[in-house]
Amino acid sequence: MTMLRSILPRSLRARMVLLTLGTILLVQAATFGTVSYYRKQFTEEVAVALTATTIRTLQAALAEIPAERRADFVQNASHNQWRLWSRSLPSNASLEERRPPHDRRNDHRPPPPTNDIRDNLRSFVLALNQRLSDDTRVALSRGPQPRVYISMLPDTEDDVSRHSREWLVIPLDRITQPVATPVIAVWLTGMGLFLLLSAAFAWHITRPLTRLAKAADQLAAGQPQRVTPSGPSETRILGERFNAMLDTLAESSAVQRTLLAGLPHDLKGPLSRMWLRIEMVDDPTFKEGMRKDVQDMQRMVNQFIGFVRGSDPGSYQFAPLALNTWLEEQVSAWESTGSPVKLIRTCSEAIKLKADKIALGRLLDNLITNALNHGKAPVELTLDARNGQAVITVSDHGPGISAERRVEALRPFSRLDDARTLTGSVGLGLALADAITKAHDGSLALGEAAGGGLEVTISLPLAT
Repeated sequence: MTMLRSILPRSLRARMVLLTLGTILLVQAATFGTVSYYRKQFTEEVAVALTATTIRTLQAALAEIPAERRADFVQNASHNQWRLWSRSLPSNASLEERRPPHDRRNDHRPPPPTNDIRDNLRSFVLALNQRLSDDTRVALSRGPQPRVYISMLPDTEDDVSRHSREWLVIPLDRITQPVATPVIAVWLTGMGLFLLLSAAFAWHITRPLTRLAKAADQLAAGQPQRVTPSGPSETRILGERFNAMLDTLAESSAVQRTLLAGLPHDLKGPLSRMWLRIEMVDDPTFKEGMRKDVQDMQRMVNQFIGFVRGSDPGSYQFAPLALNTWLEEQVSAWESTGSPVKLIRTCSEAIKLKADKIALGRLLDNLITNALNHGKAPVELTLDARNGQAVITVSDHGPGISAERRVEALRPFSRLDDARTLTGSVGLGLALADAITKAHDGSLALGEAAGGGLEVTISLPLAT
């Protein structure tokens, strides 16, 4: 079973072509074999019966002609193609005995030449000898020239009945061999047409599935696209269900964005009043604790707002961006506040992107903030260009994230309790960075830094 799976093609289209072509070949082979067998049986029966009747008719006709005129009669009647051998069976003739083929084991006669017409006539001559009930015999020549010998007027004496008779000599040189090349050419042409038809049929069936697979990849990349239902009824229904699923997801995403956008907006008023009331409290310890709690709440609200903005493709405004200068400015802004953030390596050549400067700034700020809050300083950044991609890495020296939890860490509202401290975090930082990266047709990957911390690698396509 494993070997069969390794031999079969992987794609559905190739398997359908193979199934269609294999079925056609098997059906044609079975039909051809069955028809050929019964046609051969029928042809041999009819040919043997007609030939036996013809031989008896010739014998009766020659019996009415004087012996001295029989040779001329045969030669004139056959237009000098046949002749009459009027003594004994020639030494280069092979008489087919009236016995089954399995009783001829001791026949030491040399085999006929390759592609000799006598190969096809041997079974026919044997069947003809078995059909003739009188003493008539049919023989084949053994020399280089293919001929058939038919006894016309058998003698009645037993001791000379085998040799003393008149033999009708029929040359076989002018009988055309069955040529299989045109038949093979027609068969191969038909198979080629069937193969083209099966390939077109398979393409017609699998094309909607290929479109669905591509649409599913785009959906996974955050760029959903509807498909046009086509093909058989099953694939049409599948396409309609996929579009319905996209509509449901779009509606759910809209509700989610509305909820995430409305909740922080509604919380701004209570938070502002809480700030005022905290400032009116005289207890320093109580005031400091409340101030810290409100700051955490404000940070959560800002994360909600940033995620809503970053996950909305309609809010992006793409423009040419000199990435080298922009990144140096971003790192300098962090360094000016005393944060342990530094750019340890940059690309010597100018790197240009088509990007949203504000969205990229939000992405970088989220990654640096996560590294400072959940990792360990210093936070190090690098910039490289390779394979048509601008590659930015942000790494810290904290505990990092285990390999089996990295996919989970990129999901919205995912908080890895055993990996990071959860001070004022709702688990949207890495999810927002991943959404912004995908909106720029890039990719984000989590890995392990050289110092053992978390390393975030962002790859963005260069501007053409």
